[in-house]
Amino acid sequence: MKNEKDMEEGPKDIIVLGAIKHGIKRFEKIQETTQIEDKDLSKILEVLENRDLIEAIERKGWLGNKIEMNVTEKGSKEVDERVYELQTKWNEISQIYKTGDKEKMKQCMNENKSFLPTMMFFGIMDMMMFSMMFSMMGMAMSDYVPAESIPDDGDAGTDNGSMDGSMDDGGFDFDIGF
Repeated sequence: MKNEKDMEEGPKDIIVLGAIKHGIKRFEKIQETTQIEDKDLSKILEVLENRDLIEAIERKGWLGNKIEMNVTEKGSKEVDERVYELQTKWNEISQIYKTGDKEKMKQCMNENKSFLPTMMFFGIMDMMMFSMMFSMMGMAMSDYVPAESIPDDGDAGTDNGSMDGSMDDGGFDFDIGF
């Protein structure tokens, strides 16, 4: 069972820890991936390092020294435990949705509001079902999740012109800097 302090730190700490576990090691890339402000990210990284969940390693590079973050074994276990807890929460939310009880669904979404962006970040939730939950409640997804946390890849109910809601046109996506 997590203590209150862990729950208060909430989704941002586990999102940062998960990003590092999945190979995003430099501050700028972590910030870009997590969309967390520099000042907040610095505090989160400090807390994670103080809790021995990550370690900062200085590496020599072509343009000078770089600091990279690595997840410790303790940090890796923490991510796995928290993702399992989030998966369990999502399964409970899904079961309530399947009952069709609108009021119970609203109550459950309110109780789990702080975990929704984390579920999205880790790919735990089924975005189609998630958008249908909001439709059932007659609410907008942005009432529960910050707009910057909502995927903009066609899975969130946006119309991108394809029949199946995906963006796979068989081509490659290159950023050539224009």
